[in-house]
Formats: sequence, structure tokens, C-alpha cells
Amino acid sequence: MSGSGRATRRRVTVPGERPYDVVIGPGARHELGSLTSTVLDGTARAAVVHAPPLAGLAGGLVETLQTAGVAAEAVVVPDGEAAKTAAVAAGVWEELGRLGLTRSDAVVGVGGGAVTDLAGFVAATWTRGVRVVQVPTSVLGMVDAALGGKTGINTGAGKNLVGAFHPPVAVLADTDVLAALPEAEFRAGMAEVVKCGFIADPAVLDLLEADPTGRRDTEELIERAVRVKADAVGADLYDTGVREFLNYGHTLAHAIERVEDFGWRHGEAVAVGLVFAAELAGQAGLLTRAEVDRHARLVAAMGLPTRYTGDWERIQTVMRVDKKARGASLRFVVLDGIGNPRILADPDQAWLDAAWAAVGGGVPA
Repeated sequence: MSGSGRATRRRVTVPGERPYDVVIGPGARHELGSLTSTVLDGTARAAVVHAPPLAGLAGGLVETLQTAGVAAEAVVVPDGEAAKTAAVAAGVWEELGRLGLTRSDAVVGVGGGAVTDLAGFVAATWTRGVRVVQVPTSVLGMVDAALGGKTGINTGAGKNLVGAFHPPVAVLADTDVLAALPEAEFRAGMAEVVKCGFIADPAVLDLLEADPTGRRDTEELIERAVRVKADAVGADLYDTGVREFLNYGHTLAHAIERVEDFGWRHGEAVAVGLVFAAELAGQAGLLTRAEVDRHARLVAAMGLPTRYTGDWERIQTVMRVDKKARGASLRFVVLDGIGNPRILADPDQAWLDAAWAAVGGGVPA
């Protein structure tokens, strides 16, 4: 079984100082065992970090590692954003100590974006860095959270403000697991896919306009989104230049998530953020009305929210402490035409107010 379908899987190499492969397709998780003779060579012990709903999947990965001669154990953490706290990270560190993980050992993160963020963070900080393999189980994880090397936890001050850059040695994006993903979670993940279409790969937009569910072309969409992120990460691991363009729609999205105490899914917030950013670019004369409308029309067709009711003053205050902010200035990724992102710093307040008016109402289903 471990080799079945291998030839049909897609591979994207994330370039950089330490390149790694993202394997996309049915049964990709079964390649974990073969990694012990390549990027996990020398690993004696491994911790498989997962949330309770994925106990069966994680158990299978523990068995795979054990069969390959690695002393592996499962480490259970809370589901969703509840995993991304200092207290949970400290608990995982204690488990790694109990298991005796050394610098030559590894962590395997299994789950959605929150769990892979946590797993990457504890791997980055344990003995100042052990290898991590990410096995994302959501669309969001496959195209965004599990690759690129950004790891982190949340604090009362904001989302992902405590973290480290720690690239994985491999990402196994097994599309078989998406069959069990709730439809709302699948849709939310597709928000990060359509974002990649707007900033770099218009073919993604064409595919989603032909089938807004994303189900018909799932593997191609995931591969295209991964390639967009791989190109940005390879050129700018530490987020000082072009990688910032991946945050299209995210300045408002992160503020919505925090104001709503993470009651909104990340992709839902990003969807509204995309519409807001398009409206802002329209106000700045960078996008035509048709290009602005294309954002809202496509996002809505995908079943994602395009409006948000909230306190505009509070939203602006929270946006100013986003990790992308510079001092007290607001910075937004906007488009100067489809596929051509740029930074808009300190936009005119009238532009901001007009963009807010365009999205200022409604809640996600």
C-alpha cells in the first residue's frame, strides 16, 4: 500500500538554502516511512503531534515510523486554534523531554494549519531545532500553513506574534484525507487558493470560475497554490520582500479573527479581506471596477463571505498591531492589476473608509 499511486502524485520543490519537497496526491502520507532513509536519516525517536479527531491517522503514521525503525509516539494536543498557546507548547515540550528527543530526532505534525503551526514551533525551539515533517489534513494546511517555514502560537496581543522560521524537511499533502473534511473547512481553505490566483496565477481564477467548489480540480489547484508559495518562500524565506505578497487579504483577516476571538475560520476572514483589499486598490486607482467586482463575485460563488459586521474603529486599532505593521503605519498588500501585487502603505483614510463600507455587513454561514 505504501507505494500505491506514487507515480500519480505531484511534487513541488520549495527552493532555498535547504530545499524540500511537497508531495501532493492520494496516499502521500504513506511516503513517511521512506523519508527515514533520506531527509529523516539518523532519526531514532519521533513525536507525532496531532489533535484528538486524527488519532487514527496519527496512529498509522506512528506504526509506519516504528516499522522503519524509529521509536515513535503520538502526542495529543487540542484541536484548532486552541492548540496554539504557550501553555500547550509547554506541554508538548515536556512530552518531548519524556520521550528523550535529541537534536538528531524529529517531530511530525498531523492536522490542519493550527496543529502544523504548533508542531513546527515546538520543533524549532526544542534543543534549538529538530527536523519536522508536516502532514497537513486540510486544504489550508496543504497550501499555506504547513509549508514555508513560518511557525507560531497566538497570544493575547495577537495571532502568530510568537514564532520562528523553521522550514520542514518534507510536506506530505495526502488528498485522500480531504474526503472527510467538512465542506465549510474545504471552502475556507480554498480562500488561500484563490488568493494565489489573484496575486500570481490567473489560471487558478479560471479554474475556480469554471467550478467554484474547487472539487473538480482539487489536486491541480493545490499544486498551483503550492508553487506560488514555493516561489515566494524560495526567494524570501524571512519575509522581508516578495513573501509579504502572500499576505494579500490578511491584514483585515487577522484583525477579524482576533476581534471575533477566532470564531471565524481563517479562510472566511481572508475571503472578506480579499474583497476589502480589492476595494482599497480600486479606491487607489490600481484596479478597474471590473477587477474589483471579480473578487467579490468569485469569492461569493465559492460560498465564502464577502461582508463583515464589526466595529471599524476597533478593527483599525487591531490592524495596527498586526505583525506586518511598521510602527503605527498601516500596510496592505494590494494589486496593481491582476497578478501584480504591491504594498500600499498609509493609504488615505477616505479610501479605507470606502473599502470598509463595501464589506461592512453580514456574517458567515
